[in-house]
Amino acid sequence: MENILRQSAVEFTARAARTEIRDNWPVVLQYEQEGSGPWLVDLAHKVRLDLQDSNIDTRMVAGVAVPESPGKSVYTNKVLVNRMNRTQASIYLLGNEHPDLVLDHAYTDVSEATVFLTLFGPRVFSITEKLTALDFQAPGIIAPFLYQGPVCHVPCQIVTLHKGAGASGGILLSCSRGYAQSIVRAILESGDEFGLHPAGEERFSKWLEALEV
Repeated sequence: MENILRQSAVEFTARAARTEIRDNWPVVLQYEQEGSGPWLVDLAHKVRLDLQDSNIDTRMVAGVAVPESPGKSVYTNKVLVNRMNRTQASIYLLGNEHPDLVLDHAYTDVSEATVFLTLFGPRVFSITEKLTALDFQAPGIIAPFLYQGPVCHVPCQIVTLHKGAGASGGILLSCSRGYAQSIVRAILESGDEFGLHPAGEERFSKWLEALEV
């Protein structure tokens, strides 16, 4: 059976320098001019799962317990688990190698139904201040943590992976696929004065590795 190429809803005007096909997704590894940060990366090819279970408190995901209360997230071995509400959690697989997950009827793969972006690097929270009233550096909250709210009036899931200043701060953002071009345009326009550029997956992977050191 012929493999069907999967396609992100996000389109950058930047010219790709290196790409590869992974799990039938075209993945940009690097763009020609990525600048010195901040960066916006399309992670459409990363697996996102929705978990719904009335007994979700007893669930384990890749050996990790689902966080006990809404808004809490746990990140280990490049698996991010976010508690959304009493019965629901979202799961992001951020590595290139997928862990062995036992998937049953409680899981739904939402990868192709959603946008998945990461925004990180210097001055990143100056950009987010222009996009939403949500405070991704809220004092007293330990990253990673999940917000569910509007960005540019679009309902989103947003996870602060790191609250730090400088090049270490960054978020993950997911929303319905139909908002892809509108929200990307708004982010790029808001970040223009701060030198925001699209970047490839390698830039994101290096940032993620630095956070884990």
